[in-house]
Amino acid sequence: MSQWKDETKPHGPVTLANGWTVEVDASACIGAAPCTAMAANTFALNDDGKAGILATLDQDDQETILNAARSCPVAAIIIKDETGKVIFPE
Repeated sequence: MSQWKDETKPHGPVTLANGWTVEVDASACIGAAPCTAMAANTFALNDDGKAGILATLDQDDQETILNAARSCPVAAIIIKDETGKVIFPE
C-alpha cells in the first residue's frame, strides 16, 4: 500500500518544501490518473480510485507537480503558493 504524506488526509492539503500547498479535490477526481504518470513520486490512486498525495512528493520538482495538476482532465488538483494564492487551476 502507498504511504500517504498525511494518513488522515490522503488528499491533502499537503505543504511542499517550497511552501506551496497541494490538494486533491476527491469529489472532483475521476481517477483518470495522468497525474500519477507525470508525477509518480507525488500522486497515486488510493483504494477508492481517487488520487492521493504521497510522502515522497518532495522528490518531484514543482514544475513536475504543476504539470501533473495541469494534466488532470477535471482540474481536481489545487496548488497554492506560500501566500495562499491559487496557482492552479487559474
